[in-house]
Amino acid sequence: MNEPTSSLDVDEGYLDVGGTWHPTDPGVRAALVAAAGPEVPAPPLWFVHAGESPALQRPAIIDLEDGRELGVVGSLPPDLPIGYHDLHPDDGGPTTRLVVAPKQAAGVAAQLRAVAAQVYAARSRASWGIGDLGDVAALARWSAGHGAGALLLSPLHAPMPVPDPDPSPYYASSRIWRNPLHLRIEDVPGWDPGDPDLVELAQRGRALDGRRMIDRGSAWWLKRTALERLWRARPPAGRRFARWRSEQGEALSRYATFCALAEHHRSGWGSWPAEHRRPDSPAVARFAAEHADVVAFHAWLQWLLDGQHAAAAAAAPGVGLVHDLAVGADPGGADAWLWQDLLASGVRVGAPPDEFGPDGQDWGLPPFIPGRLRAAAYEPLAQLFRAAMRHAAGLRVDHVMGLFRLWWIPPDRGAADGAYVRYRSRELLDVLAIESVRAGAFVVGEDLGTVEGTVRAELAERGILGYRVAWFEESPPPSWPGGTLASMTTHDLPTVAGVWSGTDDPDGKLSPRLAALVGEPWPATAEDAVARAHTALHAAGSTIAAATLEDLLVVPDRPNHPGTTTEQNWSVALPTPIDDLDRTPAPRLLRALTEG
Repeated sequence: MNEPTSSLDVDEGYLDVGGTWHPTDPGVRAALVAAAGPEVPAPPLWFVHAGESPALQRPAIIDLEDGRELGVVGSLPPDLPIGYHDLHPDDGGPTTRLVVAPKQAAGVAAQLRAVAAQVYAARSRASWGIGDLGDVAALARWSAGHGAGALLLSPLHAPMPVPDPDPSPYYASSRIWRNPLHLRIEDVPGWDPGDPDLVELAQRGRALDGRRMIDRGSAWWLKRTALERLWRARPPAGRRFARWRSEQGEALSRYATFCALAEHHRSGWGSWPAEHRRPDSPAVARFAAEHADVVAFHAWLQWLLDGQHAAAAAAAPGVGLVHDLAVGADPGGADAWLWQDLLASGVRVGAPPDEFGPDGQDWGLPPFIPGRLRAAAYEPLAQLFRAAMRHAAGLRVDHVMGLFRLWWIPPDRGAADGAYVRYRSRELLDVLAIESVRAGAFVVGEDLGTVEGTVRAELAERGILGYRVAWFEESPPPSWPGGTLASMTTHDLPTVAGVWSGTDDPDGKLSPRLAALVGEPWPATAEDAVARAHTALHAAGSTIAAATLEDLLVVPDRPNHPGTTTEQNWSVALPTPIDDLDRTPAPRLLRALTEG
């Protein structure tokens, strides 16, 4: 695998899935280099694997991450703990950040069968129009009762704090902090079932569950109103919240300040007054002081989310939550505000044209500039992985190829007019391995689409699971390798019922795949098709096999149609409250996966 030798290494071109070479346009290259800006000086950074003991060029003192100091050494001790340390040459030379990484990510203890859920769509009768963390806990218990060992969740990332949040869980304001729309309000400290105002809000919230389409704007208004009432009635000056807030430090403070500013200006940071566009400006500090109560409120929301998230993770022993890390974040959001100097302004990431996206894909997300991310010693990346693995048994990394190279689209150009920009994949994978082992969370890399030939081999060597999706596979499931997650579909692809009915089978290419999987005769019903498909999937050699709730409920519509902005994307609730799953075909269809 080639590694970049400058601040921006633009590939000469790429091979598409059909083996055709597409050279990079010189104008595109020039536009991307200009957008990345000048190279910045990087402090010395050294990556080694745990157990290695290379000699040093000169004696040095090692300051360990936990605060301990090792005396002067002439070579690295082989028992250095994994993590981020500092190497100080004994002669006073520049300090080197020493990153000690395990060779592999955390593993999966045993073969698992899993349920995959879009959290927003998985509503119960207790929900306020959108699935919440109480529903996640209930789903975990239901999954455990029917033989599943994991529950895969759509991203829980925080959206922009605006009245009508963006529906896509992959277009977040922050990938570090959580979405307060997923709070179960009745589980918030201070909830009073005798308070008529709170009871009325709850009734109005539950009435939203009668709509098939998720109304995030109405749900957030009701939840925000209730949360503000609870905040005003019982300001949480208790020691637990104060201690937790202190432990989160500057990261939480700046995020909460961003939320207060975004609400104040009613927009993303790109249109704010100049004095508020820099998180470290004196004007931002003054604003935070003058609006301390609002800043504290947003910090409190994250404290509530962390507690409810932990409770959901512990709800069903034997069923681990698998989180999802989106490939990027909203250019007007909190992460982009905080890390603006590390991002390529005006550039968006996406994917080149392929079979399922002939015009390419533009996700509207700004990429990290490789050299600047490295100059920050990959601290933002470590924070992202760490946050995504909190309260998790596993992590799905969306578009994992982005750890190797990303499709950059220049400002004012279309999705097909991009080029691949390369990252130091070995270093990024080392950071991922550190955070995985520390959290005890396995890693699944979503490696679908245009993939370099050596990527999957390197991921396997690092203990990162790949994907096997039935709609793409020519061979039968028993031949699918271990070290993968197998599924019939993904959130961007048709459901089994959609293919069986012909209502969602682009170009008629998937119906033959379904027929090959389920055998003869052709299933008489969509439910029969789902059962036979997941019986076949049960035999997969993959380490994990997952069934989506859409398939278990025989839903013909997929959650998202890539490249479109229809109102259905990320906004269609499941047809049945999760309280009633045992009254649907779901238990039988899940047993087809777990028992065969």
